Amino acid sequence: METPFFESGFIVTWLRMIWGWLSAKLLTPEHIVYTAMQMPALIGSGCAAWWIYDFIHPWLLRRIQARIASVYGQQALRVLATLLFPLLWIIGLGIAGSVAVRFGWPNHWIRIGIHLLAAWIAIRLFAVLVREPVWARALVITAYSVATLAILGLLEPSLAVLDRLAINIGQVRLSLLTVLKSVFYFGVMLWAAVLLSRALEQRLEHAPNLTPSVRVLFGKLLKGGLITLAVVASLAGAGIDFTALALFGGAIGVGIGFGLQKITSNLISGVMLLMDKSIKPGDIIQIGETYGWVASLGARYVSVETRDGTEYLIPNEELITHQVVNWSHRNDLARLKVQVRIPYDTDVRHALDLLVEAAGRPARVLADPAPRALLLDFGEGFLLLELRFWIRDAQNGIRNISSDVRLEIWDLFREHGITVAMPQQGMHINTPLHVQLTRRPLAT
Repeated sequence: METPFFESGFIVTWLRMIWGWLSAKLLTPEHIVYTAMQMPALIGSGCAAWWIYDFIHPWLLRRIQARIASVYGQQALRVLATLLFPLLWIIGLGIAGSVAVRFGWPNHWIRIGIHLLAAWIAIRLFAVLVREPVWARALVITAYSVATLAILGLLEPSLAVLDRLAINIGQVRLSLLTVLKSVFYFGVMLWAAVLLSRALEQRLEHAPNLTPSVRVLFGKLLKGGLITLAVVASLAGAGIDFTALALFGGAIGVGIGFGLQKITSNLISGVMLLMDKSIKPGDIIQIGETYGWVASLGARYVSVETRDGTEYLIPNEELITHQVVNWSHRNDLARLKVQVRIPYDTDVRHALDLLVEAAGRPARVLADPAPRALLLDFGEGFLLLELRFWIRDAQNGIRNISSDVRLEIWDLFREHGITVAMPQQGMHINTPLHVQLTRRPLAT
């Protein structure tokens, strides 16, 4: 009959087994002596690291507060400044470990301390730099797993097992270890490239000698170059032979090119827009029924914000292939037109003068260039007049100022007895019209 786990005899047996392992591995006189020899190095390096940290940390905090304007940047750098203590401790343990190896002394506790401190630093970095909870949790688990394997002496055997799980693609040997290393290096390099590109783009935004288009163009080129460098560096760090991958990578590139034609077209169109400076941030544009100002130029699309707060994301390719009205391409001036119909019996010259007077009343209408009224056409039952005037702030709307001018025209025409011609249609009967009348008797 199987002995239950909770019976005292079974528990005592397991405790004796655990005690036997501890006695054989950890509580031997040699191990106790080796541990006692390493404790001063562990404690001494920690005390020295804390003393240096206590001296430097306040100075770092003052420098961060004085130099960094961003609140998030200050918080991140404060957390990074706290990592100075474990970093100094690792340096001290590294020096102690080198001395121990030089004289043939044991250093396993020193190595364990270095691994634990490195895991601590990695976890703190992940907590600050990675905001996504899923990725942060995955990175923390990875750091703890690597530290545990290193402490138990199983890191090298585990890496060897992963390296043996491989397949051959032509002359390329692709192992699971290579894939994991490539993913790790690519993630780190890509994160560093994006972070660096954002910092450089922020610096470019405050460059007074560069136009907005040049700033966006340089920002895109820097971001693309850094991401490309991250990909190449990650593959090189994983130990992949680029010569062997040339043919294989070319075939993959052709396939990806066919699948990403639209994305590539938008990317190239965005670069062309920036190079010819036809559209830049802040321009007032109209494409189809969309009217607004360019809020930003992205790698794939242009963000156009309208006056009602709606933001349209227009692909760059449409701005190249479709007609676009840029109200502020060369300057801020924009000419608007308002048409009015008046009857034939109206004093036309007087009506034209009233149109010019009406255009001068709204504050947004410019006096130079001066408004001008024209007689455009003789219509069927009306005279077609057109008022042309200029504004400098098209970003504030063009329909509202046109409405204001029409209201002024209406008021002035009513004051001077001028009416607006209504659409009329005449009907002419060329054949005789025969009418027949019949009389019905009245009912009694």
